[in-house]
Order: sequence, then C-alpha cells, then structure tokens
Amino acid sequence: MTYHSDLESFSLSARARREKLANMPQPYANDFVVKNFCGDLHQNHQEFLSDQTLHVQVAGRIMLKRVMGKALFLTIQDFTGKIQCYANVGDIGQELFHTVSHFDLGDCVWVKGYLFFTQTQELTIRVQEIRLSVKCLNPLPEKHLGLHDQEIKYRQRYLDLMTSDQTREVFKFRSELIHFMRNFFVEKRFIEVETPMMHVIPGGANARPFLTHHHALDIPLYLRIAPELFLKRLVVGGFDRVFEINRNFRNEGIS
Repeated sequence: MTYHSDLESFSLSARARREKLANMPQPYANDFVVKNFCGDLHQNHQEFLSDQTLHVQVAGRIMLKRVMGKALFLTIQDFTGKIQCYANVGDIGQELFHTVSHFDLGDCVWVKGYLFFTQTQELTIRVQEIRLSVKCLNPLPEKHLGLHDQEIKYRQRYLDLMTSDQTREVFKFRSELIHFMRNFFVEKRFIEVETPMMHVIPGGANARPFLTHHHALDIPLYLRIAPELFLKRLVVGGFDRVFEINRNFRNEGIS
C-alpha cells in the first residue's frame, strides 16, 4: 500500500491488526439492525435533548478515537456523515470497554445508545452497546496529511472516499443529478427503456467501436457506440416518448 509514508511501520500495523482479527470470536457479525444514519441525526436533532430520551442504532467506520482513562470518544462515519460516540466503563462494563479501546481506525462498528449534547454542544451518542462488524486490516492514510497522490486516488477510489468529504459529495451529487433527470422525464410521461449493449453491426453514430466475441454463439459483436437506432424502433413501434440513461463505448481517445 504505497499511500503510507513509512512502509515498515505500515507493515507492523497491518500485522498487528491481523493478530487482533485472529483473536476475535466473531469478527464479521451481520446480525444487527441499523435504524439511524449519522447525517440524519444531526439534521433532525439540533436542539437540546434530555438524557435517555431518544435511542438510536447506527453503524459506521471509526475515523477518530480518543481514550481518556475510563472513558473514550469515537467518531464514526457512514455515507451520510459523521457522529461522535461516548463510552465509559460504567455504561458498558470493564471487559467491553477494554475491547473497544483496542479498536483501530478504519474498523466498522455497530453502536446502540441514546443521544445527548456534550458541554461543547456536540451531538453525541452515549454508548450502551457496541460491536465490531468489520475489521479493517490496513491502516488508513494519515489523518492530517490526507491522500494527495492523484494516481492512488484514482487507482484506490475507496481510500479517497473514506478520507475526503469533497469526493463523497461529488459522488452524491452525480447520483442526485441522475435521479433529477430521471424524474424530469418520468413526470413528462416518458418511458425508461434499456437497449442492447452489444450489436452485430454498430450503428447510430460515426465512431470506432470496441470488438468482442460471443463464445456461445461463436460470433463477433461490437459494444454499442449509440442507442439511437433501437430507440427509434421503439418510437416506430408506438412508444412515443422513451429515454435511456446509458453508456456508449467509442474506441477513440480517453474521457
């Protein structure tokens, strides 16, 4: 993993994580239920809450951990945002507290508890139950340095998504944009369709196609360069309004 500045310390950290994994009775649990999302909690609960009034169940990746004696703070992140979690020995017991204090950054956890505000007015989950759901076997990029190598950002997209709020927002915006486009056409009585991805003869545009082969039929096929001809056939067949959000493959240049 070339994103780490010190490969030797990276190797030692990765080895330690695998040793922790070997000592866990159930390192990949999947019998829990997620009822809330981090971003929604911040959006819906911005006012003061009295203790033990609103119970929540969230899951996310540990992005920050601070252990202070018999208490600890975790910041976990899901696809909607981040939220702080607070745990102490009195609430979860000495054994579980010891286990949680050895969780690593990048580990995915499930948390059950209730919301409260800290003295600094930060919305926080007071932990009543916490479990490891997925063990992260490789250290994350340095928190303060972040991920700056452009090649690694594109080759290991998951690292960029883990560490960059801006990158996640771009992905979310793209999804929202496609959703808006689809709703725009549907509201105007267009019908969404899917046309073939592989053609015997590529048509509908002037472009160089990608060539592939269908082994079962033993025939050459081309990845489509345009959906136009198939969409026109649908119009001729009686579907006056059709649309397709698709990909076309043109073997010329890079974009």
